[in-house]
Amino acid sequence: MPLLTLASGCLAFGDVALLDHADLVLEPGERVALIGRNGAGKSSLLRALAGVSRPDAGQLDHAPREEGEARERGGQISDAVRRQAVSWQVAHPAGGQLDDGTIWRQPGLKVAYVSQEPDFDLERTVFAAVADGVGDAARLIAEYHVCAQQLASGGDAALARLEALQHELDACDGWTLHHKVEQAVDRLKLDAAATVSSLSGGGIKRVALARALSGEPDLLLLDEPTNHLDIDAIAWLEELIRSFRGAVVVITHDRAFMDAVSTRIVELDRGKLASFPGSFSEYQKRKAEMLEIEAKASADFDKFLAQEEVWIRKGVEARRTRNEGRVKRLEELRVQRSARRERVGNVSLQLDRGDSSGQLVAELEHVVKRFGDKTVISDFSTRLMRGDRIGLIGPNGAGKTTLLKLILGDLEPDEGRIRRGTRQQIAYFDQFRTQLDPEMALRDVISPGSDWIEIGKSRQHVIGYLEDFLFSPQRARSPVKSLSGGERNRLLLARLFAQPANILVLDEPTNDLDVETLELLEQLLADYDGTIFLVSHDRTFLDNVVTQTIAFDGDGLWREFAGGYYDWKRVKDNEAAARLKEAPKPAAKPVEPEKKADKRAAKLSFNEKRELEQLPGKISALEAEQTGLQQQLADPAIYRDRPQEVPAMNQRLEAIEEELLNLLERWEVLEAKS
Repeated sequence: MPLLTLASGCLAFGDVALLDHADLVLEPGERVALIGRNGAGKSSLLRALAGVSRPDAGQLDHAPREEGEARERGGQISDAVRRQAVSWQVAHPAGGQLDDGTIWRQPGLKVAYVSQEPDFDLERTVFAAVADGVGDAARLIAEYHVCAQQLASGGDAALARLEALQHELDACDGWTLHHKVEQAVDRLKLDAAATVSSLSGGGIKRVALARALSGEPDLLLLDEPTNHLDIDAIAWLEELIRSFRGAVVVITHDRAFMDAVSTRIVELDRGKLASFPGSFSEYQKRKAEMLEIEAKASADFDKFLAQEEVWIRKGVEARRTRNEGRVKRLEELRVQRSARRERVGNVSLQLDRGDSSGQLVAELEHVVKRFGDKTVISDFSTRLMRGDRIGLIGPNGAGKTTLLKLILGDLEPDEGRIRRGTRQQIAYFDQFRTQLDPEMALRDVISPGSDWIEIGKSRQHVIGYLEDFLFSPQRARSPVKSLSGGERNRLLLARLFAQPANILVLDEPTNDLDVETLELLEQLLADYDGTIFLVSHDRTFLDNVVTQTIAFDGDGLWREFAGGYYDWKRVKDNEAAARLKEAPKPAAKPVEPEKKADKRAAKLSFNEKRELEQLPGKISALEAEQTGLQQQLADPAIYRDRPQEVPAMNQRLEAIEEELLNLLERWEVLEAKS
């Protein structure tokens, strides 16, 4: 039985049909990657599936409301939305009749939605923000947690309120929900007492995920979850999604991420949803075949239509004898041709390298850079030459941007020496888009005070140049603030490529860009013969662009590696394996005595026999301790009387599970030996 079904869904904003009678079925346990061009309507579709927003409030035919208005509570969808189909009507983009669409959800389905940007109060504690995910009991759980902390620190005034909250939580099974919130916070390694606003972008993303997971949803909807996460965090998210028991729909343009987690690719293209079982690599093959077949069919159709148009325009004699059925068919062909939606064109990228820089870009000798007590760069030396393509890899906050600024001359080292090259023209892509004024018109961003730009030896009108980046002439005077995240990145690329540069610095250029634009950008950079510095967490993009890598190695240390991300990872994995192999092995016996003792190999030593006899008793003792701890944690009184002991008890439970596993494995080994 499917979890959710979208039938003949229609959604329009302005004159663009984002969904045009689209259909989708989600089965239990699926991991679906939703892809499509920027502006195709993926986020709008995800919000509609979640029930967070209706497709078109102005044309909405509301579903029945036995329990009142459907509500969003902290990313958790209310029961009213879960139990019913949501129907809507949206005006057809060409006018005329209204189109119907239906979303059916399995009765009792729990849906959790995580948007691109946090949609909750950042000035609250992590625990309170995560508790919102369990629904109406969130306020009681968050308040109880605060009172318990106050009581543990000697605040006797909180005791009366704590007792009142305990009764309220008893009435709504709040203790079970409280435990789920604690599990979510612990699983995602968050500080429950921290304020959300004090966390990094990756930390806030973890809070949003914990908030969604605390309600134990059956369906998890994620909108661009990898944005602002470093490579380690993306790997952690991949593992989290693979281990999630429910179904997942994720919007992403990270190709390596899709290959790692998806069981099906669903593409939103020109208002239709197409399904491709398997990974992203398999999707690319099938999509190429489909586009080739579509192009051939369109060409055949256009050729036939052109022949019929020639026939209808023949002389007077032909008109007197023409077939009226053929005329009617021609009219139908014209309607079909006008209704056809062409595939959105690709961005046209070109880059002026300008004059060549000097052969040397930068030479660093024993460079050290500190901020307060923290050493960000420690004794780093390198020599960078013209034409190098350098990728910088490291977790958020490691110092990648600091190292770039040292190389380019924006910062000076605390120790060591830096020698920089000559005739350098630098173009900088800033991941935070600080170069874009939200109030400025698009045309003024590209060419302030002029209608023309010059790229190399060619001169182009700014409107035509913006069209190369898929901005229509009507939008040329629109302000930057009207653009989506992907469109702002395209505009920043347009601004970057409008100026000559022999050194490109790209700081997270892949955020929000669709797959087609990413591939075109890769091709442009492959043909560029200047110097490239690339900071990115997109592993596929790194591998396709860079030829050498500077990677963070911990404690301010940076190392150089040949190749891209997977070359660096292979070296690191080999080093880890070598260290493990060289580690001293406990109780290693000489080779010769082992050969002589082959006949007695099946016998246990005295100490092993004694260990085998004692194992059942140790296992029973641990199991008894485990049962006792579980009973204590199930008693609500402990959260009132001894809340400070709860974290230690949870840690002890985890330790017991690991000890039991080790003892059982040891028992199997000794039993097999005997």
